Amino acid sequence: MGEQIAAAGVEWLTCLLTMQGVTTTVKASFQDDEAGSSCWLTIDHAPLSPEQIQGLIGDGGRVLDSIQYLANTTLNLGKSDTEQQAFTIELAGYRARRLEELKAIAEAAANQVLANGEAYEIQGLSSAERRQVHHFLGHQESLTTFSRGREPDRRLVVCLAAQQDANQ
Repeated sequence: MGEQIAAAGVEWLTCLLTMQGVTTTVKASFQDDEAGSSCWLTIDHAPLSPEQIQGLIGDGGRVLDSIQYLANTTLNLGKSDTEQQAFTIELAGYRARRLEELKAIAEAAANQVLANGEAYEIQGLSSAERRQVHHFLGHQESLTTFSRGREPDRRLVVCLAAQQDANQ
C-alpha cells in the first residue's frame, strides 16, 4: 500500500511540475519524526535554475505550501480518515531548514512562557506550521497551545495550561 501511495504522489507532483514547464524528477520516502508521519515528495533541484527554485518555494514558502495543500487535498480525495496519507513537498532542503526553525521558535516561546507565566503569540505561521508547533509543544503538560484570529492574521498562542480558559 505504501508503494502505491508513494507512486501516486510522485506521478501527481511530476504531472503538476510538467504542466508548469518544470522538467525534473520527484522521489518519495516515508518519514516519521517529531512532526508526525508523512510521505515526503522531494523535487530534484539539481536541474533547476535558482529562479525556478525560488518560484516553486515562493515568498516565505507560500508556493510550496500551496503545492503541498493541493497534493494533500487531491491525493486524499474520497478516502476515509484512516486511509488518508499526509504528504510533505520538499525542495532544496527548504522543509528541513524550516522544520528546524519551527522547533527553535516553539522552544523559545515555551521557555518565555515558563519563565514569565505570560501567554505568547506566534505570528506569521501557515496553518501547517501552526499544526507542527502544536505538535512540538503537545508533550509539555504545563503548557497548552491554541490558535486565535482569522486567516490571514491567525496566530498560535502558547500559555500555561492553567491559563488556557482565561486566554481563549
